[in-house]
Amino acid sequence: MTDPAAQHILLTYATTDGHTRRICERLKQVMEEVGQRVTVAQLAETDVLDLPSFDRVVIGASIRYGHHQPIVAEFISRHQALLESRPSAFFSVNIVARKPNKNTPTTNPYCRKFLKSIAWQPHLAAVFAGKLDYPSYGFVDRQMIRLIMLMTKGPTDPKAVVEFTDWAKVEAFGREVCALTA
Repeated sequence: MTDPAAQHILLTYATTDGHTRRICERLKQVMEEVGQRVTVAQLAETDVLDLPSFDRVVIGASIRYGHHQPIVAEFISRHQALLESRPSAFFSVNIVARKPNKNTPTTNPYCRKFLKSIAWQPHLAAVFAGKLDYPSYGFVDRQMIRLIMLMTKGPTDPKAVVEFTDWAKVEAFGREVCALTA
Protein backbone atom coordinates (compact mmCIF):
# COMPACT_ATOMS: atom_id res chain seq x y z
CA MET A 1 0.00 0.00 0.00
CA THR A 2 1.27 3.46 -0.93
CA ASP A 3 1.98 5.95 1.84
CA PRO A 4 -0.62 8.77 1.72
CA ALA A 5 2.26 11.26 1.99
CA ALA A 6 3.94 9.74 -1.07
CA GLN A 7 4.78 11.94 -4.00
CA HIS A 8 2.94 11.37 -7.27
CA ILE A 9 5.54 11.01 -10.00
CA LEU A 10 4.92 11.21 -13.74
CA LEU A 11 7.30 9.16 -15.88
CA THR A 12 6.70 10.28 -19.45
CA TYR A 13 8.66 9.24 -22.47
CA ALA A 14 9.20 9.14 -26.21
CA THR A 15 10.55 5.87 -27.56
CA THR A 16 11.45 4.57 -30.99
CA ASP A 17 11.74 0.83 -30.40
CA GLY A 18 10.24 0.45 -26.91
CA HIS A 19 13.40 0.35 -24.80
CA THR A 20 12.81 3.75 -23.19
CA ARG A 21 9.40 2.46 -22.07
CA ARG A 22 11.15 -0.56 -20.49
CA ILE A 23 13.45 1.80 -18.62
CA CYS A 24 10.41 3.76 -17.37
CA GLU A 25 8.81 0.53 -16.18
CA ARG A 26 11.96 -0.32 -14.19
CA LEU A 27 12.04 3.20 -12.75
CA LYS A 28 8.38 2.83 -11.75
CA GLN A 29 9.18 -0.42 -9.96
CA VAL A 30 12.04 1.20 -8.01
CA MET A 31 9.97 4.25 -7.11
CA GLU A 32 6.99 2.19 -5.96
CA GLU A 33 9.30 0.06 -3.81
CA VAL A 34 10.16 3.21 -1.84
CA GLY A 35 6.48 4.12 -1.49
CA GLN A 36 5.92 6.59 -4.32
CA ARG A 37 2.84 6.72 -6.57
CA VAL A 38 3.87 6.54 -10.23
CA THR A 39 2.09 7.08 -13.53
CA VAL A 40 3.82 6.06 -16.76
CA ALA A 41 2.63 7.63 -20.03
CA GLN A 42 3.95 8.32 -23.49
CA LEU A 43 4.52 12.02 -24.15
CA ALA A 44 1.88 11.86 -26.90
CA GLU A 45 -0.68 10.77 -24.29
CA THR A 46 -0.03 13.43 -21.63
CA ASP A 47 -2.71 15.85 -22.87
CA VAL A 48 -5.34 13.78 -21.04
CA LEU A 49 -3.46 13.95 -17.74
CA ASP A 50 -3.82 16.60 -15.05
CA LEU A 51 -0.14 17.57 -15.15
CA PRO A 52 -0.29 19.99 -12.17
CA SER A 53 -1.41 17.07 -9.97
CA PHE A 54 2.05 15.49 -10.24
CA ASP A 55 4.66 16.36 -7.63
CA ARG A 56 7.57 15.34 -9.85
CA VAL A 57 8.01 14.88 -13.58
CA VAL A 58 10.58 12.68 -15.30
CA ILE A 59 11.02 12.81 -19.08
CA GLY A 60 12.76 10.00 -20.95
CA ALA A 61 13.74 10.20 -24.60
CA SER A 62 15.45 7.88 -27.03
CA ILE A 63 17.86 8.90 -29.76
CA ARG A 64 17.63 7.79 -33.37
CA TYR A 65 20.16 9.09 -35.90
CA GLY A 66 21.49 11.63 -33.44
CA HIS A 67 18.21 13.28 -32.43
CA HIS A 68 15.49 13.01 -29.83
CA GLN A 69 11.97 12.98 -31.22
CA PRO A 70 10.56 16.50 -31.76
CA ILE A 71 7.72 15.84 -29.29
CA VAL A 72 10.26 15.92 -26.44
CA ALA A 73 11.30 19.55 -26.98
CA GLU A 74 7.68 20.49 -27.77
CA PHE A 75 6.45 19.04 -24.46
CA ILE A 76 9.22 20.77 -22.54
CA SER A 77 8.54 24.11 -24.20
CA ARG A 78 4.78 23.86 -23.64
CA HIS A 79 5.17 22.84 -19.97
CA GLN A 80 8.36 24.64 -18.98
CA ALA A 81 6.73 26.61 -16.15
CA LEU A 82 5.30 23.42 -14.66
CA LEU A 83 8.64 21.61 -14.96
CA GLU A 84 10.44 24.48 -13.26
CA SER A 85 7.90 24.62 -10.42
CA ARG A 86 8.66 21.14 -9.06
CA PRO A 87 11.50 18.61 -8.94
CA SER A 88 12.01 17.31 -12.44
CA ALA A 89 14.40 15.05 -14.27
CA PHE A 90 15.41 14.04 -17.78
CA PHE A 91 17.11 10.98 -19.19
CA SER A 92 18.35 10.17 -22.67
CA VAL A 93 18.68 6.65 -24.07
CA ASN A 94 21.21 6.02 -26.81
CA ILE A 95 23.69 3.44 -28.02
CA VAL A 96 26.62 5.88 -27.87
CA ALA A 97 26.24 5.73 -24.06
CA ARG A 98 27.61 2.17 -24.21
CA LYS A 99 31.03 3.82 -24.15
CA PRO A 100 32.30 4.74 -20.65
CA ASN A 101 33.43 8.19 -21.78
CA LYS A 102 29.99 9.03 -23.26
CA ASN A 103 27.55 7.83 -20.61
CA THR A 104 26.86 10.96 -18.55
CA PRO A 105 24.89 14.13 -19.36
CA THR A 106 28.10 16.13 -19.59
CA THR A 107 29.99 13.63 -21.76
CA ASN A 108 27.21 12.33 -24.01
CA PRO A 109 27.13 14.50 -27.14
CA TYR A 110 23.41 14.00 -27.80
CA CYS A 111 22.29 14.78 -24.27
CA ARG A 112 24.65 17.74 -23.99
CA LYS A 113 23.43 19.20 -27.31
CA PHE A 114 19.77 18.66 -26.40
CA LEU A 115 20.04 20.25 -22.95
CA LYS A 116 21.77 23.28 -24.52
CA SER A 117 18.98 23.60 -27.09
CA ILE A 118 16.14 23.95 -24.54
CA ALA A 119 15.44 26.61 -21.93
CA TRP A 120 14.47 24.18 -19.14
CA GLN A 121 17.27 22.67 -17.09
CA PRO A 122 16.20 19.57 -15.15
CA HIS A 123 17.12 19.17 -11.50
CA LEU A 124 18.57 15.79 -12.39
CA ALA A 125 19.71 14.29 -15.70
CA ALA A 126 21.03 10.90 -16.76
CA VAL A 127 22.09 8.99 -19.84
CA PHE A 128 21.48 5.28 -20.29
CA ALA A 129 22.84 3.00 -22.96
CA GLY A 130 20.06 1.48 -25.03
CA LYS A 131 19.44 -1.75 -26.82
CA LEU A 132 20.58 -2.81 -30.27
CA ASP A 133 18.07 -5.17 -31.90
CA TYR A 134 18.95 -5.67 -35.56
CA PRO A 135 16.27 -8.32 -36.27
CA SER A 136 13.48 -5.93 -35.25
CA TYR A 137 14.63 -3.09 -37.54
CA GLY A 138 13.42 -2.58 -41.07
CA PHE A 139 15.93 -3.07 -43.88
CA VAL A 140 16.97 0.59 -44.18
CA ASP A 141 17.31 1.15 -40.43
CA ARG A 142 19.25 -2.10 -40.04
CA GLN A 143 21.75 -1.06 -42.74
CA MET A 144 22.09 2.50 -41.45
CA ILE A 145 22.62 1.38 -37.87
CA ARG A 146 25.13 -1.27 -38.98
CA LEU A 147 27.07 1.45 -40.80
CA ILE A 148 27.03 3.66 -37.70
CA MET A 149 28.16 0.70 -35.56
CA LEU A 150 30.94 -0.10 -38.03
CA MET A 151 32.17 3.50 -37.80
CA THR A 152 31.98 3.51 -33.99
CA LYS A 153 33.40 0.00 -33.50
CA GLY A 154 30.13 -1.51 -32.30
CA PRO A 155 28.40 -4.82 -33.14
CA THR A 156 27.49 -5.21 -36.82
CA ASP A 157 26.11 -8.77 -37.01
CA PRO A 158 22.62 -8.29 -38.54
CA LYS A 159 21.28 -11.01 -36.21
CA ALA A 160 22.66 -9.43 -33.05
CA VAL A 161 20.50 -8.33 -30.14
CA VAL A 162 22.61 -6.54 -27.54
CA GLU A 163 21.28 -4.76 -24.47
CA PHE A 164 23.81 -2.23 -23.23
CA THR A 165 21.66 -0.82 -20.41
CA ASP A 166 23.22 -0.69 -16.96
CA TRP A 167 20.11 -1.53 -14.93
CA ALA A 168 21.83 -0.75 -11.62
CA LYS A 169 22.44 2.78 -12.92
CA VAL A 170 18.76 3.04 -13.92
CA GLU A 171 17.69 1.93 -10.44
CA ALA A 172 20.06 4.41 -8.77
CA PHE A 173 18.56 7.19 -10.91
CA GLY A 174 15.08 6.16 -9.78
CA ARG A 175 16.11 6.48 -6.15
CA GLU A 176 17.75 9.86 -6.86
CA VAL A 177 14.51 11.13 -8.41
CA CYS A 178 12.62 10.09 -5.26
CA ALA A 179 15.14 11.99 -3.12
CA LEU A 180 14.91 15.25 -5.11
CA THR A 181 13.75 18.29 -3.22
CA ALA A 182 12.29 21.47 -4.66
